[in-house]
Amino acid sequence: MKMTTQEEYGLRCLLRLGRSSPGQSLTISELSRHEAISAPTVAKMMRILRRAGLVRSTRGKEGGYTLARAPEQVNVGEALAVLGGRLYDARFCERHSGTVRLCTNTPDCSIRSVWRVLQDAVDGVLARMTLKDLLQTEEEVAASVRPHAVALPLLSSRRAG
Repeated sequence: MKMTTQEEYGLRCLLRLGRSSPGQSLTISELSRHEAISAPTVAKMMRILRRAGLVRSTRGKEGGYTLARAPEQVNVGEALAVLGGRLYDARFCERHSGTVRLCTNTPDCSIRSVWRVLQDAVDGVLARMTLKDLLQTEEEVAASVRPHAVALPLLSSRRAG
């Protein structure tokens, strides 16, 4: 389970637009320069985000891209879903069944339950997070998410006995 480059770059473009002055649009070349992402990649991200209704494009000399909604109205989970999808979806097992059509563990899969719990946890965090939240410093974002995290026990903390 990894975040894709497309998800990372798309979020970075959204954040850059969120940091710009209200009404100010940024061109593909400006986004590319500010984020150190190739112009063709930025163009692809902006096309995906525009089709999803997250950004608005304007043609002409003063044209470029702006957020289609205020940062507090752009849900991070929605943006990530548009850019790449979920970490785990119901069809995961179909795509990873091995050499047979259906996974041999389909009737009773303990691994699937782990992926579902992880997806639910990720969904819970992302459902509460907006682009406005990500416009804060890294420390502020971490502090806002931390109270919802659950500490996992460390193997080294167990005593032999």
